Amino acid sequence: MATAARRTTAAADWRALGTSVRLVTTDPALLDSCNLLLARHLAEVDAACSRFRQDSELVALDQARGRPVRVSPLLAEALAVALRAAAATDGAVDPTVGSAIGALGYDRDFRLIQGDGRPIRLTVRPVPGWRAVTLDRATDTVTVPAGVRLDLGATAKAWAADKAAARLAEAAGCGVLVSLGGDTAVAGEPPAGGWRVRVQDATGPVDETPAPGTYATVSIRSGGLATSGTTSRRWRRGAHDLHHIVDPYTGLPAETPWRTVSVAAATCADANAAGTAALVKGAGAQRWLAGLGLPARLVANDGTVVTTPGWPPSAPAWSGPEAAA
Repeated sequence: MATAARRTTAAADWRALGTSVRLVTTDPALLDSCNLLLARHLAEVDAACSRFRQDSELVALDQARGRPVRVSPLLAEALAVALRAAAATDGAVDPTVGSAIGALGYDRDFRLIQGDGRPIRLTVRPVPGWRAVTLDRATDTVTVPAGVRLDLGATAKAWAADKAAARLAEAAGCGVLVSLGGDTAVAGEPPAGGWRVRVQDATGPVDETPAPGTYATVSIRSGGLATSGTTSRRWRRGAHDLHHIVDPYTGLPAETPWRTVSVAAATCADANAAGTAALVKGAGAQRWLAGLGLPARLVANDGTVVTTPGWPPSAPAWSGPEAAA
């Protein structure tokens, strides 16, 4: 039940996992301790799931050459989330896109690839497919066929936000919002009126208001909200303008009528998987999301906005902390 007065909130902003981090708590006195716990959690996720760190567990799987590998419970959980997302989206979100996205030039932290304009040759080549990966949760053993490289970029940040929000809310006993580069998860008792989240066409600083018509502000009380898009992570190689949403059926950047898709769901991981899949599915995405009962906002390349049932009208602007999704 909402209280009559608005809860005081406090926020912290920094960077991790190659993206922006925003933490908001409903108890300002607990912000610093929650921020330390969040930093530790994200460092563990990075060590397990990064495809840019040569010492990460994920990269170590590349060297297994098809042999079963015992992994940490953290990586096993992240892989389970990725495989579940692949199954739920009929393969539109697939963790075996690692080689494909590397071939496009996205083989290091995004801030390092934008100045590399060397030409590349684009070749249509479907990815190996998520069914080729075997995960035994009883033993946390993973088998990845030789030559298959995994990329958990479509699911790991959203899953990390879910896990962090739940952990921090339980430890602190207050409401918590964690946003990682547009993937937002909340847990615990929300502020009066819910958590305000700005949904925008390109991720940017939350203290900078985007141009009119490029964003909407909504309120959530639980679960997660995520925006996937082709506008914020783009680079050019030779004559090709590229983005990071890979179509598993071609191994190339998805050709989609949408520039962003925002989805609300029971978890941020589910919301992000649905939004990314919608970009890949293209023209049928609105019907697919509506069939799943997911509230969503889809922005076409020409700026036209369409929504599915359950997506609310924009909330009025306010001066408290918010997150960008």
